[in-house]
Amino acid sequence: MEPRDLVGKKGLRYKDRATQLAYCAADAALRDAGLVGEDGLRVPAPSVAVVASSNYGNLDTIVRAMDTITRETSAAGSPMDLPNASSNVVAASVAIRFGLRGPNLMLCNGATSGLDAVHWALTLIEGGRASRVLVLGVEPDNEAVRDFLGGSRTIDGAVALVLESGSSAAERGVTPQATLGGYVRRMGLEVCLKELEASSDDRPALWQVPAAATLADGLLDGVPRYDVSAHFGVGSGALGVLQCAAAVGWFAGGGDGPVYVTAGTDADDASAGLSLYGPVAV
Repeated sequence: MEPRDLVGKKGLRYKDRATQLAYCAADAALRDAGLVGEDGLRVPAPSVAVVASSNYGNLDTIVRAMDTITRETSAAGSPMDLPNASSNVVAASVAIRFGLRGPNLMLCNGATSGLDAVHWALTLIEGGRASRVLVLGVEPDNEAVRDFLGGSRTIDGAVALVLESGSSAAERGVTPQATLGGYVRRMGLEVCLKELEASSDDRPALWQVPAAATLADGLLDGVPRYDVSAHFGVGSGALGVLQCAAAVGWFAGGGDGPVYVTAGTDADDASAGLSLYGPVAV
């Protein structure tokens, strides 16, 4: 199934693969949260922010532009590629398509990028900059990305969450599907996990581990582990958002207790961790 099958052909022409995938996830998440209906956006446009995460989102556009410049000159480049060359193209395009006029951020932050995006979304809410934040994680699969990854394939998809303040959710009469707990970002996975444990009153019921990680002995002994990358492929900048979405699905299926989601290992520049709790009535 292609993006046009989910959101229609209108507005997809000249948009790169990452942006098209993000449109699909954004549309589904905004509708599921009740923020968008057949009549369009149902809440004030400035109240909704966008935070997107992707490490390879427009790599194909950049490679194509550089190849053209190398073979010919900068004047030979396609004017249709210019908007897609912006590092913020995914977040900006989604905001424009859905009329979301709150703060707009794009993160390209390595292994922890997806969880960092969730953290910054929460920061925008806590700082009063937005009542709701659409959080996107997207990684396309194309020749440029596969060359960069040595033949590996990404998830070639997008995932989205809607974060909302408790007062805003209560005003709309909706029950959150999960609640965010503490967030940490440190050098080293073990340090990260210790700080998560220190900030939580309950032992985790599930640990979503970093992608393809070789884990040291003694880390959260006895806690069930789940690696979403083993099922979906290289998540990269989308990983943390995908992990959080998987945790929400786990709660919906009857899971109880905190879920720790972690990204980045000792081989990366940092590790990040986030705790999630089940639904709480507002």
